[in-house]
Amino acid sequence: MNFLALLRAAEIRNRSLLCIGLDPDPARFPDRFRGDASRIYDFCAAIVDATADLALAFKPQIAYFAAQRAEGQLERLMAHLRRVAPQVPVILDAKRGDIGSTAEQYAIEAFERYGADAVTLSPYMGFDSLQPYLKYHGKGAFLLCRTSNPGGDELQNQRLATLDGQPRLYEHIAALAQGPWNQNGQLGLVVGATYPQEIARVRELAPTLPLLIPGVGAQGGDAAATVQAGLRLQGAQTSGAIVVNSSRAILYASAAEDYASAARRAALHTRALLEAARAQPAPAARGAP
Repeated sequence: MNFLALLRAAEIRNRSLLCIGLDPDPARFPDRFRGDASRIYDFCAAIVDATADLALAFKPQIAYFAAQRAEGQLERLMAHLRRVAPQVPVILDAKRGDIGSTAEQYAIEAFERYGADAVTLSPYMGFDSLQPYLKYHGKGAFLLCRTSNPGGDELQNQRLATLDGQPRLYEHIAALAQGPWNQNGQLGLVVGATYPQEIARVRELAPTLPLLIPGVGAQGGDAAATVQAGLRLQGAQTSGAIVVNSSRAILYASAAEDYASAARRAALHTRALLEAARAQPAPAARGAP
């Protein structure tokens, strides 16, 4: 099953638009093993076990593992995800963006070493930086498009002089991803939840691509506005899936012994918010100014 098919199946099976980000910070672990980087796997595996039936996807952030010399624990976690939640796709949040043989090695890391179903990439070195990932049949790639950080305006919101007018850079990336770049049919886009009007604009330009939307929860993104901006219904499914990520609000819902059950309660709450928004009539599409 390719990535998009796996994503669609998980959306239906778990009745969910929620992606759970796995960003393990030992300084925020439960009291009894706080600061112990050797417990990264244990912490993340407990979260996965508690939420596997609620998630549309899981998204481990590679930097949180690499900074603690815990790549081996990430490998164990990926194997655990395959055992306990084979129906839930895993997006490796790596944001790689290099070319040539280096990009080929990063693709091996994501898809062969870790066995991810999809990976996040930076497209700012052009299409040849994406090609090594597209060679992996059925694997997905989410391209940074309109990110949730304020500094994204410095580049992503700048206008370009093109034959088609003056699109903003993020609009140009969305159009390329929907069109000529999507050679394996598995591309998606990263659009921050803090910019719902721009989510709507990206959806207009890329109606069939999945959107990975971080920023709901601790970063302040509004769950209902996010769904209303990015969702386009097609029968019981979305024409282009929305994958709404929440990390810290779920992972660190409690610092006590009940951290896994607290994470489940937080995930249930967020999933319910997203599902309630899905049930509301979508407003008329409206592009960014």
